[in-house]
Amino acid sequence: MPCRILRLAALVIVAWCVMTFTHELGHLATGWICGGSLVSVELRPWRLPYTVFVPDSHPLATLWGGPVLGVVLPLGAAAAVRRPGVWFVAHFCVLANGLYLSAAWISGDRYLDTPRLFEHGAHPALVAAYCLATVGCGYVGFRRHCIRILSGAIGQTAPAAAQRGGTSGRC
Repeated sequence: MPCRILRLAALVIVAWCVMTFTHELGHLATGWICGGSLVSVELRPWRLPYTVFVPDSHPLATLWGGPVLGVVLPLGAAAAVRRPGVWFVAHFCVLANGLYLSAAWISGDRYLDTPRLFEHGAHPALVAAYCLATVGCGYVGFRRHCIRILSGAIGQTAPAAAQRGGTSGRC
């Protein structure tokens, strides 16, 4: 069991780094595509990552780029690689992006994405739909993978997992 907990902890750390990087990469990519001039960026996952464009001619697109690509890129990687650990990271990213927008909405901190989305015209129903979809789907997938890791189902051969009523570790 200690090895499983260490594996889970290591995957959560990797997932956090991937989530913060892909989220900010989404802001960066959409900001550049929309013609913004990058002034400042922070990508280190142990700090609060941020991206600042001045001018940002399409701030709503730049702001949505983070949570959208922060979900699409990890899910795309998981679909391409089709490995349980990559699916774990992808589901973590889906859940974390939804929780981030939800928590930012509740906190109202003007520097976080959700208040800025509202400031630039995002409809609350669209943000709520994003949050509900990502938190709901992300939670289901993340929980399933946590159970698989902690039960030892990941890494077993298919017959051994089937004998225990588990899975082969595939999604």
